[in-house]
Amino acid sequence: MSGMVGVLSYGLGTMAGFVIIATLVVLFVKDVTQKKHTVLRNYPLIGRLRYFLEEMGEYFRQYLFMNDREEMPFNRAARGWVYRLAKDEGGVIGFGSTNNQNEPGSIVFVNAPYPVLEEDRLPTPPLMIGEGYCKQPFEARSVLNISGMSFGAISEPAVRALSRGAARAGCWMDTGEGGLSPYHLEGGCDVMMQLGTANYGIRDSRGEFSPERAREIAANPNVKAFEIKLSQGAKPGKGGVLPAAKVTQQIAAIRGIPVNIDSISPNRHRDIANADQLLDKIVRVRDITGKPVGIKTAIGGWQFINELAEAVNRRGLEHAPDFIAIDGGEGGSGAAPQALMDHMALSIMEALPRVVDALIETGLRGRVRVIAAGRLVTSARAAWALCAGADFVNSARGFMFALGCIQSLRCHQNTCPTGVTTHNKRLQRGLVVEEKYLRVANYAVNMCKEIDMIAHCCGCRHSRELRREHVRIVQSAGQSTALNIFYPYPDPNSKLRKAA
Repeated sequence: MSGMVGVLSYGLGTMAGFVIIATLVVLFVKDVTQKKHTVLRNYPLIGRLRYFLEEMGEYFRQYLFMNDREEMPFNRAARGWVYRLAKDEGGVIGFGSTNNQNEPGSIVFVNAPYPVLEEDRLPTPPLMIGEGYCKQPFEARSVLNISGMSFGAISEPAVRALSRGAARAGCWMDTGEGGLSPYHLEGGCDVMMQLGTANYGIRDSRGEFSPERAREIAANPNVKAFEIKLSQGAKPGKGGVLPAAKVTQQIAAIRGIPVNIDSISPNRHRDIANADQLLDKIVRVRDITGKPVGIKTAIGGWQFINELAEAVNRRGLEHAPDFIAIDGGEGGSGAAPQALMDHMALSIMEALPRVVDALIETGLRGRVRVIAAGRLVTSARAAWALCAGADFVNSARGFMFALGCIQSLRCHQNTCPTGVTTHNKRLQRGLVVEEKYLRVANYAVNMCKEIDMIAHCCGCRHSRELRREHVRIVQSAGQSTALNIFYPYPDPNSKLRKAA
């Protein structure tokens, strides 16, 4: 019996060896005869190692070769910070910071000599959006909220976990341009409906904006506001991209598009080509829905915001957007051409204070709420945005990390290993909604707590009291400049007086 087992094992081993040798021979012949890759033609078989290392290198570098502060788009220290908040493990570290405070661009908050005592602290108040200018203004309770991520770009369990987590934390969830799905509404959170350039989920049979569909969506009490997206940080000037592999029957039905065909949005709204047409669209959607209506855009210069402010003052405050969501050029949770992602639009560090200044100078700051986004995933970066003049902070990738994202850089390939951006059911299985929604809520709540902590250390009773003088920006080694010196507060209504 044992002899038979030995003969069988020997036979199987011989067969396996033959298969391996045959495979290597086939690959060798294929390599030396192909004409596309020089390395493989000159170094058959061995050359394949080079391409394997090139393909896998971006996934291994973050674990084996890069230190905690050098990786992009998010380094290990930032990701670890988010993971700890999401797991409710606290943000405490030991033996000093690894953050280089001498590096230009570093944020340094100005600690007050007499910080606010526990008994003198106040809860950060909610802010109303659209009050006095629409039938159903929106009371926004949380400083931190979920930025637009379309169902399609992210998975069903991801949307469900975000919805339930947002409801628990009291923050809003932006639908992204992919339309309103049942999963956005599942948790009962406040929802901001985004109106993208392709009118996904809010379009008629010709692909144009549908007033009837807008009224239907607005009738849902969880839908609190509408956001007209002009552009986003990852690809300003280009429409959204959803590869055909991710356009399932379900997603196609929600968006109103064909199945299994690349879903590419126009690079702008066809009925918006100037400031007056933009204001016309804002007023139209507001009249149809009765809800606040704002815009989302990346900023490339000051002409846009100046022309918009001039048009509002010429037409009247009732024509103004109820909010402006500013997306920095470093933003982006989905697929985009590298040329645009790397080089198009201003960073939020420059765009935000400039836009706020323009609103102050034209007397519109009290009318228009300001939302900031663009790699603001830590409480320090979010607190900086409040200092610079934002009313709210939106984050997409911060909440993706809370869901378990490991920055594998496969968002557009439908192979996300954590189930966040894939429609592969086997991979989605790893994202357990009942567990991850708690992490979403923890991240939002703990971020707000840390932002308040920074405010208290600066002498503010709550985070909405943060001002530019509370933060400094490192300009060179050992030298920093207060933000109110770098960006002085403008004279309110100065542009209006000059025009008069």
